[in-house]
Amino acid sequence: MEAVLNWELFSTFGLVLVAEMGDKTQLAVVTQTCKYRRPWAIFAAASLALTMVTALGAATGQLLQQWLPAAWLRAAAALAFVVMGLLIGREALRMGLGVL
Repeated sequence: MEAVLNWELFSTFGLVLVAEMGDKTQLAVVTQTCKYRRPWAIFAAASLALTMVTALGAATGQLLQQWLPAAWLRAAAALAFVVMGLLIGREALRMGLGVL
């Protein structure tokens, strides 16, 4: 069981690390660090904010899994990703980026 827990921990860490690289949070941290020149205070605040958002997501997932079947949650997550991708693609076309 411990090996499974370690794999889940590291795979989750790796997935979140890759997903979060170069997103708006990092741009906000760079901007705030350049503006206020207090990198450790900004690092601490950004880390706390990310921790709170992650805890909120985990708590919400825990509550939802008690009321909804796992298959429904997976389907809803997949649908949400498809819809987000379509909306981003539509916006790119509207801006004339022509990525689709």
